[in-house]
Amino acid sequence: MKHPKDYIVFPLDVSDYDSAMSYIDLLKDHVGVFKIGLELFISEGPAVLDRIRKNCDNYLFLDLKLHDIPVTVKRSLLALSGYKPNFVTVHCDEGGAALKEAAENNPSGIKILAITVLTSLGSDQLELMGYSRRFKDSLSDLVLLKAKVAKEAGCHGVVCSGLEVARIKKEIADDIIAVCPGIRPAWSVIDNEDQRRVITPGEAVRNGADYIVIGRPIRDASDPAGAAMRVADEIGNVCCV
Repeated sequence: MKHPKDYIVFPLDVSDYDSAMSYIDLLKDHVGVFKIGLELFISEGPAVLDRIRKNCDNYLFLDLKLHDIPVTVKRSLLALSGYKPNFVTVHCDEGGAALKEAAENNPSGIKILAITVLTSLGSDQLELMGYSRRFKDSLSDLVLLKAKVAKEAGCHGVVCSGLEVARIKKEIADDIIAVCPGIRPAWSVIDNEDQRRVITPGEAVRNGADYIVIGRPIRDASDPAGAAMRVADEIGNVCCV
């Protein structure tokens, strides 16, 4: 059965390998997944995945949010497959064709996660971006639409807010992997938060999240390992272990 720490995805939002390794050494026994984003990937190149994998047994989540024409998405995923990350993200905005290319050209069995609507976006911004008023008034409907496209294209999961995950599990598929960013423990909420649709770890897991992404509340704590254990305790109070 899944241990509470296995739900926790920690983003390595640093620009060099040594900084990444300092967090890995601190947290590898307290989180389930390390996420490599654009900053570290661009600074160190794809070989950073191999270097990190040699130092830990945690899952590796490559969060590049691939977004291009279908053939470019396909070739990019094939190029990445040799590094064998466990998860890779692809944007839904290009439509089902790009998602299908990723899902069907995946020799390493990487779990393809489709980005639905970034958690930094709120409903007030959607109309400015050209979305219909229907989605402005119900952002979750837009998330559900994109999750449906992703599932039909063959993606393994989606990235969505913890506020929408219950609907996705109920209306799209219970077995779809749901990764939820915008997670903030109640003890860590700050002013000037750049995430718009936030939720606590316990609420997200209760709603059906399979993984929760928690960065600053752990990274900026005086004791990052202690903060991660505190999050795991909260998850443990919700799920059976």
